[in-house]
Amino acid sequence: MKSALLVWGGWEGHEPEKGAALFAPFLREQGYEVEVASTLDIYLDEAKMQRQDLIVPIWTMGTITKEQEKGLLDAVQHGAGLAGWHGCMADSFRNNTEYQFMVGGQWVAHPGNIIDYTVNIVKHDDPITAGLQDFRMHSEQYYMHVDPMNEVLATTTFNGEHAPWIDGSVVPVVWKKRWGLGRVFYSSLGHVVSDFSVPEALTIMQRGMLWASR
Repeated sequence: MKSALLVWGGWEGHEPEKGAALFAPFLREQGYEVEVASTLDIYLDEAKMQRQDLIVPIWTMGTITKEQEKGLLDAVQHGAGLAGWHGCMADSFRNNTEYQFMVGGQWVAHPGNIIDYTVNIVKHDDPITAGLQDFRMHSEQYYMHVDPMNEVLATTTFNGEHAPWIDGSVVPVVWKKRWGLGRVFYSSLGHVVSDFSVPEALTIMQRGMLWASR
C-alpha cells in the first residue's frame, strides 16, 4: 500500500484544514494509507519521511526551521512525490529559497484579487491535462516567478486591467518537474476549497497527486 502525508497549517485564509479534508478521502479511495498532520515537526522524522510515496504540503505564509526544511527536501530528493496548490505550496515559506527552488515557483501578486480569468491548457497529451479544454475561474489569478526548467501544462494571460505594465504576460498555472529522484507537481488554482468545485481544477489536482507519487 502506498503512503501519503498531508501537512496543513499557516494562514487560515487559504483553508488548509479544509484542503486536507478534501483530498485525504480521494487518496484513500486510490488505495493510499493517508496520514494528516498539523505540525512541521513531522518533517524531522527521517524514517517516516523516507517511507512516504507522496507528500502534500498545505501551508501558507509560515516559517520553517532549517532542520524541518531539510527533512522535506531530502525526502523528495530521495524519491517521495510532492504535490500542492496555490499559496499552500508556492507561498509557504518566503524566506526559504531552497524550498522555492524545489517547488519551481513563488507567488508574487494577484492583481485585482478575486477576478474572472481563463486557464489555457497547453499540453493536451499529458496524463494530467489529457481531455481537458480551456476553462474559466473566478478566483485569484496568480502572477508567479517560476523556474524555466518547469514542464508547463497550463497557463493564464494577464490583460493589464489591474496592472497595465503586465498586459499580455503569460504565466504558468500548472507545471511538473523533478527534484532529485522525486516528482514535483504544482497548480496555482485553489485559493479556497470551493475553487475545486470547478471540475477541471479538481481533476488537475487529483491527477497531479497521482502523477507525482513515487
